[in-house]
Amino acid sequence: MAKPLYKVSFLSHGKVYELYARHVAASGIWGFTEVGELVFDVHNGLVVDPTEERLRDEFGNTKVLHLPMHSVLRVEEVERKGQSAIRDAESGEKVVTPFPLPAKPR
Repeated sequence: MAKPLYKVSFLSHGKVYELYARHVAASGIWGFTEVGELVFDVHNGLVVDPTEERLRDEFGNTKVLHLPMHSVLRVEEVERKGQSAIRDAESGEKVVTPFPLPAKPR
């Protein structure tokens, strides 16, 4: 039997992250939720999802995430992996900036 797959939505730095993982549990660190065995798409072709790339860059070497319980918005057990996302917490729009933008003049 295959391990269950979870979609975990959490708030971090004004953005809502949606990741997929095979392990979600109460952490040994009091007040935290443990998210492990993160699942990322592996693309062999030319089509590359910039959001997936950014998440892989940020969390690719992570063994276990310990998220504060108050930052976890939702944990869903799903049948198959969907598209991972990074959204703005206020507007809900997808946020991916592949290149740094210059600062706004004052």
